[in-house]
Amino acid sequence: MTLLSLMGRGGLAGACAGAASALVSLLLAEPVIDRAIELEHAAAGAGHGAELFTRDTQHVGLLVSVILAGMAIGLLFGLVYAVLHRRDPEADPWGRALRLAGAGFLGVSLLPFLRFPTNPPGVGSEATQQARTVTWLAAIVIGLATVSAMGLVAGRLARRGAALPVRHLAPVGVALLGLAVLFLLPSSGDEIGTPADLLWSFRLLSLLASVVLWAGLGVGFGLAGLRAEASVGAVAARAGA
Repeated sequence: MTLLSLMGRGGLAGACAGAASALVSLLLAEPVIDRAIELEHAAAGAGHGAELFTRDTQHVGLLVSVILAGMAIGLLFGLVYAVLHRRDPEADPWGRALRLAGAGFLGVSLLPFLRFPTNPPGVGSEATQQARTVTWLAAIVIGLATVSAMGLVAGRLARRGAALPVRHLAPVGVALLGLAVLFLLPSSGDEIGTPADLLWSFRLLSLLASVVLWAGLGVGFGLAGLRAEASVGAVAARAGA
């Protein structure tokens, strides 16, 4: 099992997961975005200019961009999986893929989301855009560092033969500590004028799209790993016969 094969598997699984995530966004989140855009246009009044791209063009752009993002995440997923596989080549590929996908969702999506929930169009001024981008990237770095620390703590406790409650609760404590650090990051201070129901519908649907992306990546990669393992076993059986 080479690094290139694992990264290729990750890229393919990520592209498929990205397509599924984009479809969820198009079917469920886009109507909410349309409402947010209508409110933004209404607030802008007669001074609002024509959109540079039509909504249909934006939908195609969303589909392409999410597929490419899923592919990029999948390539990194395959790289990390290769490192873990080198350390422990006997681990179950299905379980490892699902655990890695869960860790990725926690570090890249859920923890940053809890501090900086996604906002619909019209929320946030251009003056704070750079600051918001920097804090969001910092949130992802902190989220990944938190997940890595959780894994290190869990592994060390397992090697020391710690009791199961300790092995389960200690990583939770690390996650809570990481979340506390996230809340030390400054907020943009932008006013949110979007109605609460529309705002939280958009946020939860955005989180759902992330769930679909990471779940699809883990499932796709895991199934491909099981298939590759079965093929290797079949070849070994024929060679032994």
